[in-house]
Amino acid sequence: MKYIFWLSLTLWASFFSQADNRLIKQDLKAEITYVENTPEAGFRTGAERMEVYLPLLEGKKVGVLTNQTGMVGEVHLVDTLMAVGVELVRIYSPEHGFRGQAEAGEKVDHQTDQRTGLPIVSLYGSNRKPKPEQLEGIDIMLFDLQDVGVRFYTYTSTLHYLLEACSDAGIPVMVLDRPNPNGRIVDGNIPDLKKPSFVCMHPVPILHGLTIGEYAQMLVGEAWLNTTGLPDLTVIACEQYLPNKPYELPVAPSPNLANQNAIYLYASLCLFEGTKMSIGRGTDHPFEVFGHPEFEGPFEFTPQSIPGFALNPKHQDKLCRGKSLQGEGERVYMSRQLNMSYLLDAYQYFKNDSDFFIPFFDVLAGGSELRLQMEAGLSVKAIRDSWRSGLNEFESLSKSYYLYP
Repeated sequence: MKYIFWLSLTLWASFFSQADNRLIKQDLKAEITYVENTPEAGFRTGAERMEVYLPLLEGKKVGVLTNQTGMVGEVHLVDTLMAVGVELVRIYSPEHGFRGQAEAGEKVDHQTDQRTGLPIVSLYGSNRKPKPEQLEGIDIMLFDLQDVGVRFYTYTSTLHYLLEACSDAGIPVMVLDRPNPNGRIVDGNIPDLKKPSFVCMHPVPILHGLTIGEYAQMLVGEAWLNTTGLPDLTVIACEQYLPNKPYELPVAPSPNLANQNAIYLYASLCLFEGTKMSIGRGTDHPFEVFGHPEFEGPFEFTPQSIPGFALNPKHQDKLCRGKSLQGEGERVYMSRQLNMSYLLDAYQYFKNDSDFFIPFFDVLAGGSELRLQMEAGLSVKAIRDSWRSGLNEFESLSKSYYLYP
């Protein structure tokens, strides 16, 4: 099999030096002029740069952790690899499943992909970390998921467990990088991690400003993984990607983030999941509205059970009043920070109600500090000021893992 290499290819191979435990990046990048994140300007995802990584798969038995976002142009990565003769052994799927049809938190069973006949191992529910027997026969693992750059989003947690399991099994991991739709925006609290969870595993802010490939390098470089050996990580970078230029996702990353507006609002609205407020699950506009049956607002919606999207949504079949944020996402994105006023305004309305917060709030927030600040009556500015030192430290740290200007 012959492969043609472009002069402008970028290959980032990341690995540990056993001598000083330091993450080293090998850069084989030719000079590139960055313009826009469009195919016309030369932008390509890591998955689309097949001339770079196909030679590294030749003669190997390959596992693939991906979902519906793992596209190579108009064709799925799994179908593409099989078409060019790559020996795929097994598919691994994250939350929402391989085809992305399961709602948040829904149990997804192991199954077989009807299109390819390949077995699918679900890495969600009670099986979040691959077991040794589930990795048997794999020479190298590909990881290709579209992240959204928000701490709550569980694909980075799935990546964490995959790197741990593959490191213990001696299996190299290759991450095919994709853009962060929130670019380099870094904002939110740094969790205390006294009780880490699947939605808050690492000491990163709500908006961390990293691509999934850069995040992988941070997991390895900061020794956040519990491994017996040194992880063997390779990141195939995007080509001609500018993080501070908008990038609209071509495929919805999960059922309830159905459009770019919801993706931009997700970081600002997800904390509502830890309150008695609804953020529109069970409607046509999840993560684009918020409300409650006892709230006052000009917008009305009624959550309903929708299999695959929201089987038992909060306030099911009850009329909720609140606010629609349709069309507001771009404004939040352009502000370069999440909008805390939505949450604080709702809390002020219900502040005499002891049931505004549910226990899940502290899980999402990574501790009790944010809830206690709100209960103490701190303003948005005062809360944001309390984040500043941690954000400055994180930004300084994360720059050492940047793959893009």
